[in-house]
Amino acid sequence: MLKRTLTTLLLIPPVVYLIGWSPKWLFLLAVVGGVVLALREYFALCRAMGYQVFPWIGYVAAAAVCVAQMLQEQFNHAVVAPWLVALLLLIPTFAMWRSRDLKDYLVATSATIFGILYIGLALSCLVPIRFAAHSIGGGGMLRGVTDQPSAGPRPILLLFVVIWAGDICAYLVGRSVGRMPFFARISPRKTWEGSLAGLAASLLAAWAFVHWFWSTIDVKTVMLIAGWVAVAGQVGDLVESAIKRGANQKDSGTLLPGHGGFLDRIDSLLFAAPALWLAMIITGSLP
Repeated sequence: MLKRTLTTLLLIPPVVYLIGWSPKWLFLLAVVGGVVLALREYFALCRAMGYQVFPWIGYVAAAAVCVAQMLQEQFNHAVVAPWLVALLLLIPTFAMWRSRDLKDYLVATSATIFGILYIGLALSCLVPIRFAAHSIGGGGMLRGVTDQPSAGPRPILLLFVVIWAGDICAYLVGRSVGRMPFFARISPRKTWEGSLAGLAASLLAAWAFVHWFWSTIDVKTVMLIAGWVAVAGQVGDLVESAIKRGANQKDSGTLLPGHGGFLDRIDSLLFAAPALWLAMIITGSLP
């Protein structure tokens, strides 16, 4: 528990700096670095399950998706789609030369592409969230909502606050009073008590964040988005647990003392970030 707490305290300052004050190039570099670290652990889990993968193809393709997200400022966020389609078509092409045994070709290609989407595309969503032209609540698909000025780092800070609050509360409550298994086949330690407590903590943290740091935005909109993001985060946690259980591994790695691997720390973010990105598109927060 002490290692877990110390690791968390050490991680908070650099993460907050990256969210609030880092230049675009440094933020993009941090996202790409996170993608590579997470993919490295994911590929190791694939190997533990006996699957061949193409790591360098995965690293390059996932990094390219992150760069494409940054390019949306010069063009349009739809630029990501052609990039992604082109990369997905190139992967099975290059994989033919890398496959030692063509019996493994389909599985290896599929596992690599899944990693790019599961980690690369998911974390790349942090880029448009951080540098969106408008805040949550703009006049997009949802009509009748008042346009807001540029939000800067607040949407992504909200994302981390919701995820962190939910994870911490779910862990503490589930560990202390949890009795009813939530999804025992995938994660025996997760309980309904912890899950519901995590959801409540996420909503409370979102309300507090809006009340003290973002009073200009519609509270109802943020609470709906926070609930959506919190549920997506819990699903992301379960998905990573399913992958680890399939590989018969307790943790994805040993990079972070008390937490396990880097993938263990960002598993909720892998579903929560795309969920927030989608919410921002629906509310017209992205150009």
